Amino acid sequence: MEYKDYYRVMGVERTATQDQIKTAHRKLARKYHPDVSKEADAEAKFKEVGEAYEVLRDPEKRAAYDRLGADWKSGQDFRPPPGWNAGFETGGRGFPDDDGADHSDFFETLFRQARSGQAGRHGAGQGFHAHGQDRHARIQITLEEAYHGATRKLVLQVPETDAQGHVVLREHPIEFSVPPGVRAGQRIRLAGQGGPGIGQGQPGDLFLEVEFQSHRHYRVDQHDVYLDLPLAPWEAALGADIQVPTPSGRVELKVPAGSSEGRKLRLKGRGIPGKTPGDLYFVLKIALPPATTEADQAFYRGMADRFKSFNPRTSLGAAS
Repeated sequence: MEYKDYYRVMGVERTATQDQIKTAHRKLARKYHPDVSKEADAEAKFKEVGEAYEVLRDPEKRAAYDRLGADWKSGQDFRPPPGWNAGFETGGRGFPDDDGADHSDFFETLFRQARSGQAGRHGAGQGFHAHGQDRHARIQITLEEAYHGATRKLVLQVPETDAQGHVVLREHPIEFSVPPGVRAGQRIRLAGQGGPGIGQGQPGDLFLEVEFQSHRHYRVDQHDVYLDLPLAPWEAALGADIQVPTPSGRVELKVPAGSSEGRKLRLKGRGIPGKTPGDLYFVLKIALPPATTEADQAFYRGMADRFKSFNPRTSLGAAS
């Protein structure tokens, strides 16, 4: 996927005000409008300018785009880093359902999830009273917090436009509880932590969408948890009772004799907690002792002689 430099497309500096971006868009939209332009690639340019303006005119999308940094160049191979938009608070307005614009893969990857955002709620009271806008942010928690729960303090970044028309980030400190058993994709609702109400309207809510931080050892799939478990060859061949780690503490695991690489051993109900808890799987990996001395190498040569009829590639058949 190619990185899109929207500032270059619009012909403005990264420090441009919102008014300067609006002026640049008017000029470029007239220049490349397919009905009037004589440029050979007018239609493609017109779409590209429209996409750039879609992002840079919106303080929230612009601030999210700026978070990726200024070191990327147009056309470079790009993948958004994990958690790039965590802790970034938005109004969740998204795009209208009838938006049929043909956006680039770059735009779709970064912003398409906003299409499912919810619009702010409005009260039906008399006068100029309205419920504040609900706001949304993604947060990352640890696997251990999902197991045991936690109290967290975070500072979210809220994009706003200052008096000079520049997009700035305001800090929004929050404190909240992570309930045990929360899963990736679930939302934690903080009542009254969203946008302010109008008049006597109540403030909106803040919804925190949960993601898991990558873990050094564990992988999470829905409510199940996986751990690659190294075994010595004799443990796999003869079986063993071994101490293994889990997010809830160490337990004893029975490895059946004759276990092979890739076999999964399950601890039922030891995955993410919940009404229906997930399972914890140990994926067996055979770890070979190093042969760094002559004695070690002689031992391996003895094994090769002892098991000379064993061919680990038999299952490959005639594959080349």
